[in-house]
Amino acid sequence: MSTLFTDQTTAIVYGRKSVSIQRMLDFDYICGRRPSVAGVVDPNSGVPEKVFYGKDEFLLPVFRSLQDAQEKYNDADVIVNFASLRSAGAVVKEAIERKYRIIATIAEGVPERDVRGWISLCHHDTILIGPATVGALTAGAFRIGDAGGSTEHFIESKLHRKGSVGYVGKSGGMSNEMYRTIAKHADGIVEGVAIGGDRYPGSHLLEHLLRFEHNPDVKFHVVLSEIGGREEEEIAGALKDGRIKKPLVAWVSGTSAAHFPKDVQFGHAGAFAASIAETAEVKNMILKGAGAYVPSSFEELPETIENVYRMLKSKGNITRMAEPIVPNIPTDRRHTHFQCTISSDNGEESTYGDRPIAEYITDGTLLPVLAKLWWKTDLSPRTLKYLEMILCAVADHGPAVAGAHNAIVAASAGKDAIDALCSGLLTIGPRFGGAVDSAARAFYDAQSRGLSPNDFVSEMKEKGERIPGIGHKVKTVHHPDTRVTALLDFVKKQWEDLPLTNYALDVEKITTSKKPNLILNVDGVIAVTLIDVLLPELPEDVREGFFDVGYLNGLFALGRSIGLLGHVFDQKRLKSPLYRHPTEDILYGDGRFLLP
Repeated sequence: MSTLFTDQTTAIVYGRKSVSIQRMLDFDYICGRRPSVAGVVDPNSGVPEKVFYGKDEFLLPVFRSLQDAQEKYNDADVIVNFASLRSAGAVVKEAIERKYRIIATIAEGVPERDVRGWISLCHHDTILIGPATVGALTAGAFRIGDAGGSTEHFIESKLHRKGSVGYVGKSGGMSNEMYRTIAKHADGIVEGVAIGGDRYPGSHLLEHLLRFEHNPDVKFHVVLSEIGGREEEEIAGALKDGRIKKPLVAWVSGTSAAHFPKDVQFGHAGAFAASIAETAEVKNMILKGAGAYVPSSFEELPETIENVYRMLKSKGNITRMAEPIVPNIPTDRRHTHFQCTISSDNGEESTYGDRPIAEYITDGTLLPVLAKLWWKTDLSPRTLKYLEMILCAVADHGPAVAGAHNAIVAASAGKDAIDALCSGLLTIGPRFGGAVDSAARAFYDAQSRGLSPNDFVSEMKEKGERIPGIGHKVKTVHHPDTRVTALLDFVKKQWEDLPLTNYALDVEKITTSKKPNLILNVDGVIAVTLIDVLLPELPEDVREGFFDVGYLNGLFALGRSIGLLGHVFDQKRLKSPLYRHPTEDILYGDGRFLLP
C-alpha cells in the first residue's frame, strides 16, 4: 500500500462534526473528485446532514450504528473517528473487527493502554492513524477531516494537486504548517501524515517513510519529529541499511529543553525525554550521522528543504508541473429551509424514494407506496396484506362517531368535499382514533418494564385509568367482534412469534374474568399486532421514533378518510339541508340545579 488514498477513496465519518465534514467535501470539489464522505454515524440521531459540494446542496445519510453504515456503503474503507476520548476506543475496536483499511482517531487524551490494545487487535492490512492527530491526506485525492487546515490554507499549501514530497510528522498543527512550508520551498507534498503526539501512536514514522519509498511520485522525504521516544534510531537504521534510499530531510523539535533547569513536558503526551537518547539534540545527531539532511536549527528547515528540492530538480528527478485551475468555493452558499427524503420530482423521472413512480404504477398496488413514503423501506407481502386489512377495518364505524358527525355537518353546511373531510379529520386525537396509539404505548411499555399481565392490570387499576384497547360497548367474550377475529386469525397463521399480542391476550383473560365486555377490541388488536409484525421490518431510526412520530394515528386517519369522504359524498347526493341540532336534545341551564 504505497499510498493511503486515491481519488476514489470514500469514508464513513463517525460523529456529526459538521465543519470538518464540509471541509472534506470542499477539498473534494477543489480537487475535482466525487464527494469522499459516504455517510455519517451519529448514535443519537438519524437525521440526514445538510452539506454542500461546491454550490450544490445535498443530504448525507446518517446512520445510528457503524454496522448500518457498512451494510449500506461497504466500499467505504476509511473511518474518520471524531468520537470523544471516552467512546473513541469502542469505535476503533468495532472498525478493526469490520476490517476497515484505515482508521483515523482524532481525539486527544485516549488512555495509552487502550491504544496498545488497538494495536494488538489490528490486522496486518489495517493502518491506524492517531489518536491525538489532525489526520492525513493524499494531495489532490483525499483528506481526513481538518488535515491541511482551512480551505484558504490548503490551497496555499498546494494540497489540491500532487507535489514531490512524502511528509510524516507527529504534531497535527505543525504538519499543517509544514505543508505550506513545503509548497513554498519545494513543489508541495504527495502525501502527508500526522501520526499523533501520544507515546503509543497507532502507526509510526518509519512505517510511512517505507511506504513513501515504494511510491514513485515521492522524490524525497520530510520528517518533523519531537523530543521523546526513540523512533528516530529506527529511521537512522533504515537509512544505513538502504531501506530508505530517497533523500530525507529531518528535524526533531525540542532542542530548547536543554536550556531549562529541569525536565520539561511539552504539549504532547509523548513529548518528554526520559533519557539522553530521547532528547532532540541526540536524535538530530543520530539522523544526521545516518545521512539525513538535518539543519542546525528549525529556522533553517525551509532552506534545507529548498536545497534538496533544487538538487533533485537539477538532476532531472523532478520536473516542473503546470498548475491546475483552482475553482472557487462559492461564498454565497445558504442552506435550504425545507428538505425531503421520501420522494422527488426534480429529475427526468419522478420517484418515491429511489424508485420511479412508473414502476409502482406498473405493479398496480398501493401499500408498497405507503411503506416507501412513510417508512422509506420495503415491507414483506404478508405485512402489506395485513396493513390493507387494517385499513379496511378502520375505514368507517358509522355516522355517529365524532369524525363522521363533523364531516356530515360540514357537508350539509355547503362546504366542499375537502373542507368537510378536514373537519372530520380534525377530531382525530386522544378520544377519537387515538386509542390505537395509546394502546400500543401502554402494552409495549408494560411488557418492556417486565410487568406480568396481572401486574399491568393492577397498576392501571391503582392509577384509576382504563386500559386502552380493552373494552367494547356491545361485544363480549361470548359474542366476539368479527373484525378482531379476522385480524387475529390472519396474524396467527402468518407469524409464529407474537410476544406483545400474546401478552395482550393474557391481559384480556384477566379483564374478561371481571366483566365479559372487557375484551381486546379492534384498536387494541391493531396496536399490539403492528408492534409485533411491522416494527421488526422497519429501519432502526424509524423504529426508535415509532411512537413519537404518530404512525398509528396516521394509519387510522388514512383508513378513516375513506369513510369520512363516503359520508360527505352521501350528504351531497342526498342534498342535505343545513344541520341544526334539535333544541329538545339540549339541556339548557346556568349551572344551578333547577326543580321542574
